Formats: sequence, structure tokens, C-alpha cells
Amino acid sequence: MFDDKKFSDFENCVKQMLTIMETNPNRDGLKDTPKRVAKAFEFMTSGYSKNPKDVLNDALFESSNNEMVLIKDIEFYSLCEHHLLPIIGRVHVAYIPNGKVVGLSKIPRMVNIFAKRLQIQEQLTEQIAQALQDVILPKGVGVVIEARHMCMEMRGVQKINSITTTSALRGIFIKSPETRKEFFDLINSPKSVKF
Repeated sequence: MFDDKKFSDFENCVKQMLTIMETNPNRDGLKDTPKRVAKAFEFMTSGYSKNPKDVLNDALFESSNNEMVLIKDIEFYSLCEHHLLPIIGRVHVAYIPNGKVVGLSKIPRMVNIFAKRLQIQEQLTEQIAQALQDVILPKGVGVVIEARHMCMEMRGVQKINSITTTSALRGIFIKSPETRKEFFDLINSPKSVKF
């Protein structure tokens, strides 16, 4: 979280950026923009003030389940650390329990903490997988992220709707082709539950 000085410094930087762009930062539509941008960035980078492993440790339960636990389509947004532009996507997370399971809502919460930091998709994928591996100590972890990058769509090559896919596998997801195939088959299957 920003303290008062950081918040004021951020506002001043935004005002200076607006001035550099030869825009009048004092006109009606822009006079509160520095404050709004500072609040937005404080929220969008709030993951730095939280420990994702604490979230997972908060809800570990004994279980005899030894079959795959999968949460599909966890929607997220993040900011590209190279351009500060949005990354918008979905995360699929699976693990094979080894005596313990984690509360289902904790996985999306953990994803959000990592996503609310300046990121590159490759690193985000690894961070999610490693946190699960370190805390739950499962037989294996699989993470796939599919995302759109505004730094590719709004600037640079300007390729609209390009999807970047990354994966991180641990344990049995690497060692067992059957487990890996089951994971990818499940995340690629159409939704069977209608809400």
C-alpha cells in the first residue's frame, strides 16, 4: 500500500507525464486524473503487500484424496512489467494431493496476489506452480495460463486477439505422460456444467 508520501509522489509523476504529453493537466477532465491513476496503480500492484504462501497455509486440510484437483478458468488481469499495460487471461491450476488439500477459494486468491504485481506471463506461471508445490507438497502441480497482452495489441505488432499460452509442471505432471495428458484433456474440454 502507498503511504501518503508515495501517493503524492505518484500523483506528481502522473501530472508530469500529462504535461510532457503536451496536455493541460489542470483541465476539467484531467485535474483528478493523477489521483485516480495513483489509486488504480495502488490497487493493481497490491500483491506486493501480501504473501501468497500465507493464503495457502491458511486452509490446508488432511485428505485421503489422491486424484487430480483442477480449478479451470480463473480469470485474472495483471500489468506487463515492460510497458505497464494490461495482461488479461485465464489460469488453469491442478494438483495431485499427497495427504493434504487446500481450500478451493485459496487458489484463485493466491493467483490474484501474484497477478497484482508487475509481471511477465512466463514468471507468473512459474510462481503459481512453485507456491503450490512448496506449501501443499503435492505429488505434482500443473499450471497453464492463456492470456492476451495489450503491449502486443495496443502497440508494437498490434496483433489483436493473439493468445499466449504458458505452462509449468511439477512432479508427477512431468514424470507421468498419462497424468499430463489427463490435465491437458481436462483443461481443453468444453464446459459441461451450465450456470
